Amino acid sequence: MTDNTTGCCPKFNPAGWDGRNLHFENKPFVRAKTRSLLHFPLNMGKVISRVQRHIEDAGVQDPEGYLVLSRDLSHAEAEHFFAVTGGVPNEEMTEISGDFITRVFEGPYRRAKDWMHDMEVAAEASGKNAERIFMFYTTCPKCARAYGKNYVIGVAEVS
Repeated sequence: MTDNTTGCCPKFNPAGWDGRNLHFENKPFVRAKTRSLLHFPLNMGKVISRVQRHIEDAGVQDPEGYLVLSRDLSHAEAEHFFAVTGGVPNEEMTEISGDFITRVFEGPYRRAKDWMHDMEVAAEASGKNAERIFMFYTTCPKCARAYGKNYVIGVAEVS
């Protein structure tokens, strides 16, 4: 979080994220939806800015780092889960429980469909089924260009 030369997104260090096993037990998240046109986000910047401002105002940013799990619900809508440590006024709160595996990807956002498939394969290779697959987009497109890398973390809920 401290390596931030853009004034926007901090530079992401992917070390320790590939092949990680995560377990959430009633972990609090803010849930927000965005609109899309054929999977292309239309209001993501506005929604993320609003939610992040509310998280900061509430003082509940997760000290383990910034984590937003995103997934498409349809070609016209996506949902995003922002990790927090407590309630955030004026936002929808939810909790997530379960076991998850991660994989680090690097490249343009248009490869997300391939990464989703890779997450299914990774779950099967570990003898499990991928229930829901999320993407953690570690930086916005502007910051990814500035840093020269676009790291995306695939996060699959497994059973």
